[in-house]
Amino acid sequence: MTEELIQLFDYTGTFAFTVSGALAAAEKKFDLFGGLFLGFVTAIGGGTFRDMMLGNTPVAWLHDLTFFYIIIIAVILTFLFRPTIIRFPKALFFFDTIGISVFTIIGIQKGMQAEIHIPVAIMMGITTAVVGGIIRDVLCNEIPLIFHKEIYATACLVGGITYTMLLLSQVPESITVLLAALIIFTIRTLSVRYNWTLPKFK
Repeated sequence: MTEELIQLFDYTGTFAFTVSGALAAAEKKFDLFGGLFLGFVTAIGGGTFRDMMLGNTPVAWLHDLTFFYIIIIAVILTFLFRPTIIRFPKALFFFDTIGISVFTIIGIQKGMQAEIHIPVAIMMGITTAVVGGIIRDVLCNEIPLIFHKEIYATACLVGGITYTMLLLSQVPESITVLLAALIIFTIRTLSVRYNWTLPKFK
């Protein structure tokens, strides 16, 4: 994946996760600062955890002000248009799903660049995708989505495996990235619509 495409995906995921954090803050009736803080930690949580595990310090958002500006803009737009957005009950779900779809691929790519084994790189992708949402849900006093019975991290796993298999099969990387992200988004969406679940511990 070209550096420009990686960066575009990173910015897209940052925007989507910021909006999901700001929407969660709106549902809890937080003030503007609370929305900004929650959007910020949701957006950078997974990437920060990933970079620290890989030893990529200082982490990406500390030396790229674009992330900061994207987060500020996303929170302001969410605050200004929240009456319209909140009319759509699936808005939080939509932006969260975009975020995990994009950040899974980013995390795998970062892991492969660090030359770690592919199965571990896939787990790095899942970690990148879910940690920000976990922080958001914990701060909102909610059970994190990853622990719900509905499909969440499993969608990231399937998309991550698809991404690496296509990559190893010499499929053009631009197609691989878009297809894998689409698979994650589709599985997550269908699982909620049709109540697909994994077996639960008794």
